Amino acid sequence: MATLGDLERSVMDVLWASPEPLSAGDLRDRLVTADAGAARRQLAATTVLTVLSRLESKGFVSRNRSHRPHLYRAVTTRADHTADLMHEVLGAAPDREAALARFIGGVSPTEAETLRSLLERKSSPAK
Repeated sequence: MATLGDLERSVMDVLWASPEPLSAGDLRDRLVTADAGAARRQLAATTVLTVLSRLESKGFVSRNRSHRPHLYRAVTTRADHTADLMHEVLGAAPDREAALARFIGGVSPTEAETLRSLLERKSSPAK
């Protein structure tokens, strides 16, 4: 799975939060990055377009070319992406059971209950 750089992640955060596809200009307006100091600056349009192009080639976004300006949307949800990352990391672990045990050992009681509930649903026969 392709990884996301900081700016790519910021763009994806905006796309995941948006209920509708966005143009590069809309994205640029919603993205503000911090400089070395406390000053904030807007990204150049070309920078946003370059990031969108990279995200499209990595399979994270799709572009609607029938509309001007082109509109971009996330291909999958943030939850899907997170799950894919978790599967990738778990799949690379030499001892999956130990990795799962360490993960479960670090979850809160509420998260543990959510995991129990999800596992029970998974193991129950479909009705």
